[in-house]
Amino acid sequence: MRIPHLRRACVAVVSLGLAATLAACSSSTTPESSSTSSSTPVADAVGARIAVSYDGGILVLDAGTLEPVADFDSEEFTRLNAAGDDRHVMVTVSDGFQVLDTAAGTAEDAELTDLVFEADVPGHVVRHAGKTILYADGTSDTTVFETADLAGSEGLPEVETVDGVEAHHGVSVMLEDGTFLTTVGNADGRNGIEVQDASGAVIATTDECPGVHGEGTAADEAVVFGCENGAIVYHDGGITKLDAPDEPYGRMGNAYVSETSAIVVGDYNNDPDAEGYLLSAVTLIDTEAMSLDVVDLPAGVEYTFRDVARGPDDLAYIIGSDGAIHVLDPETGDVTDSYPVIAPWDGPVEWQDAHPAIIVVDGIGYITEPATNSIHAVDLATGDVITSNQLDVTPNEIAPAAG
Repeated sequence: MRIPHLRRACVAVVSLGLAATLAACSSSTTPESSSTSSSTPVADAVGARIAVSYDGGILVLDAGTLEPVADFDSEEFTRLNAAGDDRHVMVTVSDGFQVLDTAAGTAEDAELTDLVFEADVPGHVVRHAGKTILYADGTSDTTVFETADLAGSEGLPEVETVDGVEAHHGVSVMLEDGTFLTTVGNADGRNGIEVQDASGAVIATTDECPGVHGEGTAADEAVVFGCENGAIVYHDGGITKLDAPDEPYGRMGNAYVSETSAIVVGDYNNDPDAEGYLLSAVTLIDTEAMSLDVVDLPAGVEYTFRDVARGPDDLAYIIGSDGAIHVLDPETGDVTDSYPVIAPWDGPVEWQDAHPAIIVVDGIGYITEPATNSIHAVDLATGDVITSNQLDVTPNEIAPAAG
């Protein structure tokens, strides 16, 4: 396998094209689920913003009132990812990653710009160590830029591109010292990761992670990737495989992390033939003890990849199919509280279908309720619903303009 090389380039501005071609699976780690926010005093004073996608468009909402401040036409189905700079959201479209400027923290109007980071089959977006990392499934190329440069550039910021090898649905991470982790696979499947130092030299590899999908960076830059039979953890130059308790199939495919917690909460599925997308157990991966445990949720509580977020005190918050937010302590695996918020709901037929989702910003949980075209803001310390608003469209994906 050749070593991808780095090249510096300024990305050209491109216009939008045809309907998005998207990999039919769930998103990886959701940055909006982090337990802390890096919002600035200016952003707080002017007002934080939240982006919500719907069929054919994107709304920008005031995070305090949940009232729309802007409405943009877009492709039929788009994915939304926080860019990490308290202002921008990356929108997955046909040609790549389009920049949505929510204008949070400024006197400017929100704008769905015509700036696009070009990508062949755009996939996962990761934020870590002040960088935003974009992965193209169609080439396995990775685009990296300084997150802060997004707001400071006239057009798109200067980027670093790590060339891919074989196209596959993957993800990449870059650590503070320039260490680069990327998944390995091809059109026939995915089976592990490769780790390079800042010079591009390969320092670690593994092929013991079938179906590798999703990533999350925990405390002390321990990086977790999900496998169909457990997970792998990269830390301090080494890769450790953690086996699932179920054989031969025990899949973790999405990681929900806080960078101040050593414990990663992951989804879990031990039935490869299961119909639908609802799950009833989670994994708890301790990146210090190098252990993986599976915890069953209370009876009647199921969720999808959109329904878990990390929040205050590094706890996990799950919007269950019973309509309640369930508070999970990753240290113990106990559900310590439950807050009724929305009506009970059924799982989606296809993963792209609108169904409830949760993000967390500054101790507030934002929950979508597609059945009523509504969005709710919940104080996660008390379970009180602070604000609700019924929209004129059916909300699908949601992302904050938050770091």
